[in-house]
Amino acid sequence: MSGSADANALSEWVTAVSRELGLEDAVESASTVDMVLDLTSDVAHGVSRPGAPVTAFLIGVAAGRADDPAVAARDYAGKISKLAEGWGADTERAEPANDQEQRG
Repeated sequence: MSGSADANALSEWVTAVSRELGLEDAVESASTVDMVLDLTSDVAHGVSRPGAPVTAFLIGVAAGRADDPAVAARDYAGKISKLAEGWGADTERAEPANDQEQRG
């Protein structure tokens, strides 16, 4: 299957899943796909391959709880990508882990 055929199949799949889940107007499919692919690549290469889809799921759950899920998903994806990029470093992480007790 060529790259173009893969892209078409992926686009059709995302559209079908979005429709099935009632998310047609909730996400911009092209930018969302790119964001998720970048995020999962960062996690797969920096942390763990099996951790990539689990991380995408967790971000989806967290974003779904936000007032603006699309904005939250982009924000969370950026934060988690940075976390994954520095995951194996011997130095301290640039940003502290999210402290759940600090949440209101």
